[in-house]
Amino acid sequence: MTTIPNLPNLQAELLDIPTVDKLAPAGAMDHPPRILLLYGSLRERSFSRFLTFEAARILEHFGADVRIFDPLDLPMAGSVPETHPKVVELRDLCLWSEGQVWCSPERHGAVTAVMKNQIDWIPLEMGAIRPSQGRTLAVMQVCGGSQSFNVVNTLRLLGRWMRMFTIPNQSSVPMAYKEFDDAGRMKPSSYYDRVVDVMEELVKFTLLTRGRTDYLTDRYSERSERAREAIDRQLQKI
Repeated sequence: MTTIPNLPNLQAELLDIPTVDKLAPAGAMDHPPRILLLYGSLRERSFSRFLTFEAARILEHFGADVRIFDPLDLPMAGSVPETHPKVVELRDLCLWSEGQVWCSPERHGAVTAVMKNQIDWIPLEMGAIRPSQGRTLAVMQVCGGSQSFNVVNTLRLLGRWMRMFTIPNQSSVPMAYKEFDDAGRMKPSSYYDRVVDVMEELVKFTLLTRGRTDYLTDRYSERSERAREAIDRQLQKI
């Protein structure tokens, strides 16, 4: 093990020195950005679903390849095997995605059970695969009353826990029942303009990070752990 002067706790061979060259994208990146959208309500007139579909239209205009997961019939996390068709569908979409949009109503000051249940079904790891790590994330919420940021703050916390790159911008739509017409389309307003801002930023950050996520999420602590595990395996063979 090689040590570094003044940094005796570090293993030189496991320490990466970031450079611009190492941030070159890996693989072909000529396909449209792949964006998965999740919403947090099952109501027939669901404003989080309306907002999600509005965001999807904007993303499609920006050239993104868009998928929207329907949470209806997704069982509660842990109540059925992971082979359940809705669970498989959700996880496959997460693996397919390069960026995501999470949109939830605020209920009792927090995200809905419908929203949280979808996130709870997404594992941090599936063998050597991490379905959420390195994906970009945009967060949005709809409010029944005055504007609040409880949900987007919670979604940011969850996104960080899922090792996602949550973009700086966000959308919170107060008194959502006033912001959508009878057909479920969002009316012109500063809130609509903010949704456009958020989707535009999401596409930019997705284009910026995709093809680079393996390098961006490669960590010294995990390299050290893998090295220790390899030594342990060798010792067990002796």
